[in-house]
Amino acid sequence: MRALYQSDIAGLRLLNRGKVRDIYEIDADNLLIVTSDRLSAFDVVLPQPIPGKGEVLTRVARYWFERTRNIAPNHLSDLVLADVVSDAAEQVRLGDRAMVVKRLEPLPVEAIVRGYLIGSGWKDYQANRCICGTSLPPGLRIADRLPESLYTPSTKAAVGAHDQNIEFADTAKLIGSELAAEVRDTSLRLYQEAAAHAQQCGIIIADTKFEFGLDPAGRLHLIDEVLTPDSSRFWPADQYQPGRSPPSFDKQFVRDYLDTLDWDKTPPGPTLPAEIIAKTAEKYREAEARLTSH
Repeated sequence: MRALYQSDIAGLRLLNRGKVRDIYEIDADNLLIVTSDRLSAFDVVLPQPIPGKGEVLTRVARYWFERTRNIAPNHLSDLVLADVVSDAAEQVRLGDRAMVVKRLEPLPVEAIVRGYLIGSGWKDYQANRCICGTSLPPGLRIADRLPESLYTPSTKAAVGAHDQNIEFADTAKLIGSELAAEVRDTSLRLYQEAAAHAQQCGIIIADTKFEFGLDPAGRLHLIDEVLTPDSSRFWPADQYQPGRSPPSFDKQFVRDYLDTLDWDKTPPGPTLPAEIIAKTAEKYREAEARLTSH
């Protein structure tokens, strides 16, 4: 399977190269997003690609964008890749990794919804029995399902920096109370409907991250990626057991491997063994197959 670590498209101006995505300017109204096969762990971009990962992420995101149109409009454009990249060889090289989107104003917050107690939420709970200012009952175990889905926003960090969890009141200060409430309510509905669908596919969505932007009329749109193995924790439902960290279909597999190394989680990232790369690629493909088969 072909791997694309970094794109370089002649004739289009590169606006930003993020941890995973390369963003190009098409015109005043549209952008081209190329999802590379780069993998970021602990906010460090690792030196090797995961073959096919970018194509899986793009197809899964497209699937969810189409499926959630009834909840929120999204940034997908009516244009297709051939409309903006005329070179046939470049089209083949990009494969399913490219997405033409409307140019919107991104909001400066990441909308995180948690359905289960894991990751930084588990660490916060152990420290003070709260997650982003929300108190939780005592006695919860790692990977327990939360009494209700929690909206726990964070700041958006630059490449190499860490996102910071914030409280809802902080988002109201950043973007206004009315828009903050709309982001929260939309995020919770997206998560709840997606989690119900994923459960039917044998996948638990433990938590996920949404990003939003505004069109010129001020309407909220879902942007970036949505409910992918990079922006979510996907657990196999048949292996879920409260009290222990479940196996996953996402890059947690790589994080777990990196935790076994003597690495301080700062650049440069360590080289991954071939079997870790192959197993990670397999997990991404399996998540896509399960989620999009129903």
